[in-house]
Amino acid sequence: MTILSKDRVGAMLLLAFCVGYGVMSQEIRMLPFQMNAAFHARTMPEALSVLGIVLALMLLIFPGSDTKPVLRGYNWLTAALVILLMFAYALTVRPAGFLLATTLFLMVGFALLGERRPLVLVGASAPIVVGFWLLMSEVLDVYVAPLPAFLGR
Repeated sequence: MTILSKDRVGAMLLLAFCVGYGVMSQEIRMLPFQMNAAFHARTMPEALSVLGIVLALMLLIFPGSDTKPVLRGYNWLTAALVILLMFAYALTVRPAGFLLATTLFLMVGFALLGERRPLVLVGASAPIVVGFWLLMSEVLDVYVAPLPAFLGR
């Protein structure tokens, strides 16, 4: 039984993520009347983190295989570029507005993953972004600034 099997490495990453998620879920602010409620804003994050911790510990204790992780054969450059794109999106979503920043994020992301047809890039990103923005603003009543700050309210 090796310590660095695929299952054990995945279980350790899952355990670290779930512990961090559980700790961060305690930062969710609650109103005084929510403290004794059966279901509140912290319920799902806490339940998911506990479930993830239990599953990760089970994987650590009872691994399924002893195969070593293989790091060759993956396109690490594309993965790094997508992560950089996510950081760029996080920095531009407020100044550029949700509609423009998210549409560009999806279009560049699709292009990085290999899609080259402009009609597909626009057709697969713009309607999804507009639909999601309408869902957030009209159905769920969550304000998301659609336009750049200098054009908005």
